[in-house]
Amino acid sequence: MDFELNYEIASTADFIYSRKFTRVALQFPDNLLKDSIRIVRALRAKLGSLRSSDGERSVDDKDIGLFVMADTTYGSCCVDEVGASHIDADCVIHYGHTCLSPTSTLPAFFVFGKASINTSNCIENLSKHALTNGKPILVLYGLEYAHAIPHLREAVKVASSSYGSGSKLEINFADVMCSVITPSKDHKSLCGPAGGCTADESSCTVAGTRHTIGGLVWNIPDRKKMEEHLLFWIGSDNSAFANIVLTFNGCEIARYDATEERLLTDVSQPLKILKRRYYLVEKAKDANIIGVLVGTLGVAGYLHMIHQMKELITKAGKKAYTLVMGRPNPAKLANFPECDVFINVSCAQTALLDSKEFLAPVITPFEAMLAFGRGTQWTGAYVMEFRDLMSSSPVEGSDQTEEARFSFLKGGYVEDVAQQETENGEEEKEGALALANAAEKALQLHDRSLNPIVKGTAKSGAEYFVSRSYHGLEMQCNSSSPEPYAIGRSGKASGYDDEKSKQEIQ
Repeated sequence: MDFELNYEIASTADFIYSRKFTRVALQFPDNLLKDSIRIVRALRAKLGSLRSSDGERSVDDKDIGLFVMADTTYGSCCVDEVGASHIDADCVIHYGHTCLSPTSTLPAFFVFGKASINTSNCIENLSKHALTNGKPILVLYGLEYAHAIPHLREAVKVASSSYGSGSKLEINFADVMCSVITPSKDHKSLCGPAGGCTADESSCTVAGTRHTIGGLVWNIPDRKKMEEHLLFWIGSDNSAFANIVLTFNGCEIARYDATEERLLTDVSQPLKILKRRYYLVEKAKDANIIGVLVGTLGVAGYLHMIHQMKELITKAGKKAYTLVMGRPNPAKLANFPECDVFINVSCAQTALLDSKEFLAPVITPFEAMLAFGRGTQWTGAYVMEFRDLMSSSPVEGSDQTEEARFSFLKGGYVEDVAQQETENGEEEKEGALALANAAEKALQLHDRSLNPIVKGTAKSGAEYFVSRSYHGLEMQCNSSSPEPYAIGRSGKASGYDDEKSKQEIQ
């Protein structure tokens, strides 16, 4: 495929030139960095031709700055507004796979790419599966195959007419919501995964229930349900497909692998994830100290969700700590052993982490609402987008009561001790004084009990650290006389004064 057509050089240059942007950030995933230099050269040449056609002076490279961003702060599917702010960018051009999450401050233009696909082979597998199954089919796809959807629509019409009137194929295609996102001031008013953008007309003309996921939008007639449809996914087994499987776990799903040109109907492996997620929800119920991971700084509404999570945790009588560390990994989270569970607030396609590699479970905001909410039970429905949780009714925290709760992991009834005590009508103080009070309580508790506090029973980070076997410098409280001082070593680490090898090094 032509290079400029694949990377949409003409439309990208028109977007930059028409909106008079002067500092543009080009965000690339790792697999597309090899083409970044050619793209910059092609964009500069196209911008020069646009200015020349308008009768203005020839373009200067310094007039419009193009900056390549190679290493994103968080997931590469989201717009890296943090990296773009370092160069004071006016907009971001995002290349490659994307979740189309709405931005907070900067407009973004998305170049999905054009992955190759065998149209005839795809239609053949789609038609045969539709005839044998009998259910209405909804075709979903990776955004890199969006360029082939108009050809697939026409091919489906031809295939339907060839089968005759006796076997009508009921096949519908989802539409791409948009390729341009502008930030919205009110994050609560965002509708779908890309607020501030214009959807295709075909997705807005059909009456019914509107569904959006991963940048795709479609309508289901009022008298039908999603569970009555068969979902036909065109693409690879990636995070976008896992988002589809978990969100619509009640639907029958088939996947067409365009790379290997074959149809896969067994998607039981992704469905096994639901069993593990339910186990993590039950494990989170027994947690006392929760770490809230800031998994994004660009997706609109992330601050509101973090505050909502902290409020939910506080009402449940547990302690919450907010952690900002970029992309979470087992080594980073191991620095916070006091946390029994972590909540990852990020986009839908990066929210799921393989918790088997971590010392503590990592759950999603939806799972946190199930674990810490009062009277909530899992009905089988699963929500990946945290913006859908903000638009829904808020979940009340499980207020402290005398009634015990049955723990499936411990095999008995347990009582949740409230984290924040309000004895004698005194309210909990904030800031450094609150930390000092917590440490003082932890020291008193440690002195009264001969058994140290173990992980899972500590109610705050201070209690956990006091219970550790290593405390650093030990203070001899029983002895009032001062200890004799000792002179330490002098010199550099490469050769101290008392080392015999110092002369050899010199």
